[in-house]
Amino acid sequence: MRIGYKLCSEERTALQLVDDARRAEAAGLSFAAISDHFHPWIEAQGQSPFVWPVIGAVANATSTLEVGTAVTCPTIRMHPAIVAQAAATAATLLPDRFFLGLGTGENLNEHVVGRGWPNVDTRQRMLREAVDVLRALWEGDTVTLEGEYHVVDNARLYSLPESPPPIYVAASGRESAALAGEMGDGLIATSPEGELVDRFIDGGGRGPRLAEILLCVDDDENDAIKTVRDTWPLPAIPGALTAELPLPKHFEAAASSVREDDLRGSVTVGTDPERYLMAIRRYAEAGFDHLILHQIGPDQERFFRFVQDELLPIVDGALELDGDRRGPLDRGNDDG
Repeated sequence: MRIGYKLCSEERTALQLVDDARRAEAAGLSFAAISDHFHPWIEAQGQSPFVWPVIGAVANATSTLEVGTAVTCPTIRMHPAIVAQAAATAATLLPDRFFLGLGTGENLNEHVVGRGWPNVDTRQRMLREAVDVLRALWEGDTVTLEGEYHVVDNARLYSLPESPPPIYVAASGRESAALAGEMGDGLIATSPEGELVDRFIDGGGRGPRLAEILLCVDDDENDAIKTVRDTWPLPAIPGALTAELPLPKHFEAAASSVREDDLRGSVTVGTDPERYLMAIRRYAEAGFDHLILHQIGPDQERFFRFVQDELLPIVDGALELDGDRRGPLDRGNDDG
């Protein structure tokens, strides 16, 4: 089991994200997953820096932390050829410690270029084709193709890492989990659903299985759940809406009736290490082997102290935390 950190672009400035990455490394967290958004989910989050220069700055500020996107949509807002170049450059700045997380995206971020918002089946086909473009360009050859959704005209990447970065695919349902197993090198999820892991493996997936855990470390649990309600009410918004709503104000309207009690089952709060260990164990029992801790709210320093001094020591003992650092999230580990 490996424990990582969520670099939350919706809540933090670019400079804060770089400092967070540095602090995560110092606290003993082995990897970080950074969100790739154009808009925050709601206005209260207040940020949304462009992910790629932030990754470059994080590369310069850290030496062992593995870093990847969670997740990038390479189909609408950004052409897959541009994502291929960005990811290749990131991998040269983070040798053997960069991964590319991909997903079908959200209307919230993708509508800004005016290309419409396809249905989920179309988005999955677009993603499959985009992955083919990425991998073709990472071979270093000149690529020309005219696919159903993407056109590439005599494109070649000249700055390439020694080996291409692994691709981890986000999934929230059975079909997307099977797709992740078929075309990805790993799985990214946000809930402890064993069926997602099963479908990933049945689809041919043999790589790391990542999941994001929402939490708010705060000495006052009431303050913590209020922070969650004010800053991250998303767990109480029906899942289908998160892909479809176009603007932060629409998410705010959807969350207007969310109560603090509606969030307690989805977010771990307080400072009891055993409570966090129980949450981590649920994901481990579902088959996930890499967990991304997402501290909601501005107090990241309290989170880092808690993780370093209280949480990681007991996780190490209870779940046999793997300290092997072979590459981006155990690249090449056929057992996941």
